Amino acid sequence: METNPVYALAPLAAASLWGGMYVVSKWGFSAIPPVTLGFLRVVIGAAVLLVVVRRARPAREFSRTDRRRFVALGVAVTATIVTQFVGTDLTNASQGALLTVLTPVFTLLLGVSALSEPMTRRKSAGMALAAVGTLSVLAGRYDLTRMASGNAVGVAALLVASLAWAAYTVYGKPLVRAYSALETATYSTVAAVPMLGVLAAAELAVSGFSLGDVPLSLPVAGAVLYLGVLSTAVAWYLWYKGLEFVDAGTVAVFFFVQPLVGALLGALLLGEAIGPDFVVGGAVMAVGVYIVSTSTTS
Repeated sequence: METNPVYALAPLAAASLWGGMYVVSKWGFSAIPPVTLGFLRVVIGAAVLLVVVRRARPAREFSRTDRRRFVALGVAVTATIVTQFVGTDLTNASQGALLTVLTPVFTLLLGVSALSEPMTRRKSAGMALAAVGTLSVLAGRYDLTRMASGNAVGVAALLVASLAWAAYTVYGKPLVRAYSALETATYSTVAAVPMLGVLAAAELAVSGFSLGDVPLSLPVAGAVLYLGVLSTAVAWYLWYKGLEFVDAGTVAVFFFVQPLVGALLGALLLGEAIGPDFVVGGAVMAVGVYIVSTSTTS
């Protein structure tokens, strides 16, 4: 395995930033329709990434095949954002946990089938432990017995979101290795902007909502900027940075850290209680993450 610790620190930092979405998203969802919020998020993220990539990387000429690959990743981004935000808006918190638990599993399986990444017993066992630990952490925050009830359309949307992000991770790996994490994250995000723009315009037309109706408050502005700058531009780059060193299935296990960070921030900023489920689940998750992240050589 690469000795450079970035392979672990980068996706770990990305998952930590996504954990913060549990705290800030309520301000965004309460003020802006979900697809429109996703469009604003990606526009801001794409703008930040473009500024950085133009300064950090020389201009490149991409082949027609690679340009199509960037567009395909943009489709995956669009599918992820729309289904994640719509699914979150339609479901309860326990059902939203599906996104956290299934995304790493889908990524591992897709990496094996699409990229012939190794599926070792050690990696499988570590992924299973991390999933069990995550469920324990989530059980301390949400009523998981409600996961089977509620809005079927919302649950289906969350399943699609999990699979779409797994595809974004796995099919982005060849471009990350051919160019860089920064360029792949940038141009795939840029490719998603017009797609989300069309869907956001349709949502606004159907709902009758206008961007002028958005309350100009500090919490809403802060939530949108957090989603655009940190949860998109920074986190997507860091997620792909891990792929420069290890397999998609290994990077995916760090996704399980997201609810752990969300619970910690909820306790620190919102006064939410942390019980024994969190402590036990966090420990089991940490063991699983360690096993997976040390199980393969890339």
